[in-house]
Order: sequence, then structure tokens, then C-alpha cells
Amino acid sequence: MTTLLDRLHANIGAVFLGNPGAIDRVMTCLLARGHVLIEDVPGVGKTILATALARSIDCRFARAQLTPDLLPTDLLGVSIYNQQSGQFDFKPGPIFTNIFLADEINRASPRTQSALLEAMSEGAVSTDGITRRLDQPFMVVATQNPHEFEGTFPLPENQLDRFLMRIHLGYPSPEAEARVLDLRPATGRLHEMSPVINAAEVLELQQRTDGVRIEQSLVDYIVTLATSTRQHDDLRIGVSPRGALALAQAARATAVLSGRDYCVPEDITTNILPVCAHRVVTKSHLYNGEGATAERVLEEVVERVAVPG
Repeated sequence: MTTLLDRLHANIGAVFLGNPGAIDRVMTCLLARGHVLIEDVPGVGKTILATALARSIDCRFARAQLTPDLLPTDLLGVSIYNQQSGQFDFKPGPIFTNIFLADEINRASPRTQSALLEAMSEGAVSTDGITRRLDQPFMVVATQNPHEFEGTFPLPENQLDRFLMRIHLGYPSPEAEARVLDLRPATGRLHEMSPVINAAEVLELQQRTDGVRIEQSLVDYIVTLATSTRQHDDLRIGVSPRGALALAQAARATAVLSGRDYCVPEDITTNILPVCAHRVVTKSHLYNGEGATAERVLEEVVERVAVPG
């Protein structure tokens, strides 16, 4: 399994030449059956990273460029009347896939954004009173520009909560940027990629992730971290039980990526920012004032809570 994961990482890294830690994050989300939100300024490789992940897996892949005029039915599908049979035939939308890339998700209207909620949380889509299950594995990889950019609709808290992680890529190092200029991977390598893992192997890795052991002391550690955020003076909303579950699952996936079948404290502490920062709401955020950021509060909580021996 480790060799399989190494091949997947290397295949993505041959095209995405930016922060290698971002590759680890999206692979963690894949193993944990989670969705990932990639937030950063335009031009740093968000879409390339998402597409490279999808093309490295031998499964169905669909992409939708989200715009303000996009309707929920454009994603979910629509029923069309069949004159020959006298019945309505359902035409599935692009959400019926294995890996779905929602490009610039915060440019879609709130109504279209909310259409993804059931698919992301339940792995199903309800249309015309019928619930249709999505094939597994199913993963949403969404990209968005920072909220201060024009023409964007900030994602509501309940939508953000469906993403296992929110990650930032940052600008590449000078050496990596020079390689991008030389190799131009988006115009060549990206289209020539071949899959190195199939859907059945992904499901097997996800099952292996579910079986990773978390000792009771680490479970208590996660609960204490979550409780501390709910009691913090600078937070209006702390980490929910769903957030604590997400942190535990991300820790399991991190252990698998490290070749272990058990968790260690570092599997938790290294994931708390990407897993929890988008789930908490600071008081300064609500009142548009200057104050603590979610990342700083979480770092403070990690420093205060004793790590299990």
C-alpha cells in the first residue's frame, strides 16, 4: 500500500510543482472519504492540483466551472419527458461521478452552492422526490478565490463544514516556479497523465484508514481540543462534534500515509488547522473588527492542551 501511495504522490507531483505538502493534504482527504476546499489567489495551481489528482485515479471525473448563472439542475441533473414512453427520464448531471471538481465554487449563487450539500454529506442526490445514490469513491475538490475578490459569494458555515479540509497553496519557491516556466506542465504533462491507481484500490485504502487504531488517550485529546475551542473567549463558534470526527478521520489517514496502522499525537496536531480553522467563527469575524484569527486561536489551544504521553 505504501508503494501505491508513493506512486500516487509522485504522479501528482510530476504535474503540480508547487507546495508538496498540499499533495499530502488532498491524499489525506481522499483516504478519509473527505472533500477538500483549495482556497488561494488565482494562478497558483489550484485547478492543476485537483485535475492531477483526478487523472491519477482510474475512475470517472467531471468538472464544472461555477458561475453566478449556474442552476442547481446544471449540477444535479434534470428529468426530461420522453414522448415515446410517456414517462420522465432522468438525465444525471456532472455530480454523478467519482471525483467532482467544482472550480471557483464561491462564484456560484448560494442556491447552487447548497445543491451540493446532500451529495457531500450523504453521498446521494434527491430530485423529483427520488433519492439517487452516488457511486463510491466520491470526492468533491472545490477551488475558490479569497472572499475579497469581486463577484464571489462567501460559503456559509454549514457548507464549509462539509469540507474535511480547507487548504492554501501559497506561491511556489523560486526554484519550483522556474521549473513551471521551463516545463509548462498545464499545457503538456497534465494532458498526458496516466492513472496509477484504480477505484477499487482507493476503496481498499479507505477501508484500511477506517481500521487505524486511535488509543483512548488520543480520543480524549481530540475531545479536549474541541471543548477548549467552544470555551475560548475569542470564538463565537467552536469545533463541533462533526469537526472532532473529521479530525480523528484525518489523523487515521495521516497514519496510513506514514505507513502505520495506529495514530500518534502528531497525526492530530498537524491536521488541526486545515481541518478545523474553517469550522470555527471568531468574534472579530462576526463584527468586522480586528482581532484573533481562527488559525491563531487554534494554535493557542494546541499549546495549552497537554499532549498525551
